[in-house]
Amino acid sequence: MNKSELIHKVSECCGMSQKDVGSCLNSIIETIQKELSDGEDVVIPGFGSFSVTERSARQARNFQTGKMMKIPATKTVKFKVGKTLKDAVK
Repeated sequence: MNKSELIHKVSECCGMSQKDVGSCLNSIIETIQKELSDGEDVVIPGFGSFSVTERSARQARNFQTGKMMKIPATKTVKFKVGKTLKDAVK
């Protein structure tokens, strides 16, 4: 399912226009991005939680040349599935 299909399904369930649902979905995504970029966790009970973790710098091998290269430290987003969602998928 892509974003437009999600908007269509939600609009059918809620009786709202697709334009309104699209605006709400975009606002939710922007809010989650802003909170994560500020270093805050986002928890949606029953669905899951988003958090930012740091990956340390490490050495890796370039398989084409065989040379070792340094990969710098980065931040990444981690998602942990909530119990309700996990049980629904089983």
